[in-house]
Amino acid sequence: METMTPDKGMPDRGTPEREKPDTVVLIHGLWMTPRSWEHWVDHYQARGMTVFTPTYPGFEIEVEALRENPDIIAAVTVPETVDLLARVIRSLPRPPIIMGHSFGGTLTQLLLARGLGCAGVAINSAPTEGVYVLPPVQAKSLFPALKNPANRHKAFGFTPEQFHYAFTNTLSEEESRAVWDRYHIPAPGNLIWEYGFIANLKPGHQETWVDYTADRPPLLFIAGGKDHTMPPAVQRANAKRYQKSGALTEYHEFGDRDHWTCGAPGWETVADYALNWAIAHASAPLLARSR
Repeated sequence: METMTPDKGMPDRGTPEREKPDTVVLIHGLWMTPRSWEHWVDHYQARGMTVFTPTYPGFEIEVEALRENPDIIAAVTVPETVDLLARVIRSLPRPPIIMGHSFGGTLTQLLLARGLGCAGVAINSAPTEGVYVLPPVQAKSLFPALKNPANRHKAFGFTPEQFHYAFTNTLSEEESRAVWDRYHIPAPGNLIWEYGFIANLKPGHQETWVDYTADRPPLLFIAGGKDHTMPPAVQRANAKRYQKSGALTEYHEFGDRDHWTCGAPGWETVADYALNWAIAHASAPLLARSR
């Protein structure tokens, strides 16, 4: 596993034009919807990419409607979500680059483990099973959702103040509230508890387990040095789990960025680094494979 030097741009390493991927699939995390990628979609389309933002079962409606009735997503599970995303990816003419933020990073890892995509980028990723690191700032971020076991059976939303600590701690309160107003929704308690907290306590493999030794497309972990919800220690520990795999795994840290790295000022640097890396390292055999 190669550890990248923080905050340096990743140049396109000259993959032959005919082999370059032309499609990106962006997968959002918990407490968000595909709307959270709205700026990335425009940015990548301006670079000539076709962009898809598939979502979890039941998340197809707008943020405001999900806030109005979050019960419709309270019981969403990982297997049904991965299956839905996999169907979208398999329907594409060529294997795409898969990028996921937060829990979308977990889903990205699960999709790559199925042999899908030509490269993957996990941004501020929630861990897959077997990653046992829990820094204090992460525990504090997730405590509002985990303090009451009853939250396992409903959708849980952050207050604006809780959201400011967990997601947008590099922004002012006013800026953070604007982000909360535009993007935040309650998250399925089932996912927060069963797969983010209890998975490592249960015997046997759970739904977020991957074979860390198996072959798969190249994978980049991107961390934010000021991320409270999924701190760099979590990203490094997750990446380290793949050290026995022959597949390429790399790590890059942006030292001054929080969990809202995909939308906070300067997000373009993160977006360009992720895309340049993925294009440079995309698996040529996978690109040629018909789906």
